[in-house]
Amino acid sequence: VHLIPVNPVREDGLNPKSRKRIMPDLLTEPPAIDPLYEAHVYCNIPSIAERSMEGHAPHYFKLVSVQVLIRHGDRYPLYAIPKTKRPDIDCMLVPSRKPSHPQLEAFIKHMSKGSAAQMDGSLSSLPHFPSHSMCEMGELTQTGVVQHLRNGQLLREIYINKHKLLPSDWTAKQLYLETTGKSRTLQSALALLYTFLPDFDWKKINMRHQWSTIFCSGSCDCPMRNHYLEEEQRRQYSLRVKNNNLEKIYVDMAKIVGIPTRQLRASNPIDSLLCYFCHNVSFPCTKAGCIGMEHFKVIKRHQLEDERERQEKKLYFLYALLATHPLLNQTVNRLQRIAEGKKEEVFVLYSAHDVTLSPVLSALGITEARFPRFAARLVFELWQDGKRPKEHFIRILYNGADVTFQTSFCKDHYKRSSKPMCPLEKLVNFVKRDMFLIFNSTSYYDACHRRAL
Repeated sequence: VHLIPVNPVREDGLNPKSRKRIMPDLLTEPPAIDPLYEAHVYCNIPSIAERSMEGHAPHYFKLVSVQVLIRHGDRYPLYAIPKTKRPDIDCMLVPSRKPSHPQLEAFIKHMSKGSAAQMDGSLSSLPHFPSHSMCEMGELTQTGVVQHLRNGQLLREIYINKHKLLPSDWTAKQLYLETTGKSRTLQSALALLYTFLPDFDWKKINMRHQWSTIFCSGSCDCPMRNHYLEEEQRRQYSLRVKNNNLEKIYVDMAKIVGIPTRQLRASNPIDSLLCYFCHNVSFPCTKAGCIGMEHFKVIKRHQLEDERERQEKKLYFLYALLATHPLLNQTVNRLQRIAEGKKEEVFVLYSAHDVTLSPVLSALGITEARFPRFAARLVFELWQDGKRPKEHFIRILYNGADVTFQTSFCKDHYKRSSKPMCPLEKLVNFVKRDMFLIFNSTSYYDACHRRAL
């Protein structure tokens, strides 16, 4: 037996020298990133029952609010690889076809009765569930519906059955529901709601439409946010140009398909290939050959390397702080109102995209988190201390894992506190003040309009 000395580990289990590496220093190199394993995680194919840490607290704590931010479920690609046959996937909901859910049939019936719901603006013209025998671009699939039926069921068991967050005679005022104007986000929200509040009364559903994918509502004017996003896109481009292996793969794939390499790259082939992969469909072939697993692995590996560099270079982090402040500010204001005793909007659901969740994770400082998979969920729980009712605490969970003490504003609190939560004021101070320190500013407006140093 070779005993390997390791560096002392802090109480949060991380190596003190590096937040990036969970592994202690081993004699051998850690295994390289496995792009196929990461792709499977991203697909999030419903199979085994998921374990989650939602709703865990000392017995004398009372749950008073839950805010959930989801990414839509599995979807058909947004891009097509030119001159190839599109993946053959059926978007009709068929309860006897896998993956399925015990509530799928009841969900379809209930969705067809939804004319009484209040839907903001263009949402009223969107279908409540996917129904094309050949999926349309970006359409939610049956897998995507099932993923959110499972999310809703899991959250119901914890928050309704166990913690009684909402009474059986809940009212429309106790919910706040908001989605972007895509059918996949609306349908994902409805699937989660259906198992969270089975056979809900459509008259109590008021779905708000959010036109911005970063949910900035009326606070979207932010020149410096756009500046950091452009800088981040330049970083992405430069990393891609340096990757000779990736360029060879693109050249090879372009030959197979019979188009210029530039055109293939612009068609964002990873988006389409992930759909083939997640649905276990063979990659496309032409007379000149087949796109294969090696092509997929190289492109996916580059994507993972890009995410890693993105965390290190901080440009995305600066973008994320400015992009997510309006949404986090709205969240904090609501949590404060509830802590003061208001009983409205105790359950909140934002149905969004990877480009919504990813900057929120980055802004909160949760750097260990994976890129948002299909049907990812980020949950903010607000708890009241039963022994000191004026004191309120938050927990933050990502796909069921408690990430509260990975956040930049609560890392240090963890070392000094016996409670498994973060005081609400830590999040409030972060959103109202500390988010702007890195910009040498004191407000969102100032940070948005101050030139980069």
